[in-house]
Amino acid sequence: MFGSLGWQELLIILAILVVLFGASRVGDLGAGLGRGIREFRKEARIPDDEKQDDDAEKAKDEGSSTKA
Repeated sequence: MFGSLGWQELLIILAILVVLFGASRVGDLGAGLGRGIREFRKEARIPDDEKQDDDAEKAKDEGSSTKA
């Protein structure tokens, strides 16, 4: 996404954001963005965990049904 932007361009963008919003506001925006990304990754992993639990339960059920 930022592959074509060099560090100079990113520094200029950051400077513009600081001028527009102020240093504390930019920090708050960054913290909020980081929190949102962490929550998204956490929620994206939950279906995989549930799928693994379901697979384990199916294997357990299949194992118990063959013994009966």
